[in-house]
Amino acid sequence: MSRRYGVHANQIYKWKKQLLAGAIRTFERDAPSSELVTEKEELLQKIGELTVERDFLSLGLGRLR
Repeated sequence: MSRRYGVHANQIYKWKKQLLAGAIRTFERDAPSSELVTEKEELLQKIGELTVERDFLSLGLGRLR
């Protein structure tokens, strides 16, 4: 193939290596990072806390009426 395009075989090898390394990084980015998973868990925990707080306070306000 190197003769066909006038490129040295070592250059084709380097390009192939770069392509494969780049393809791996591309697919790794699609997977959620551990940082995003942690942030999502923290947000879900905070939503739960706020929901409990809201329900508790709404029960207290119901007694005053």
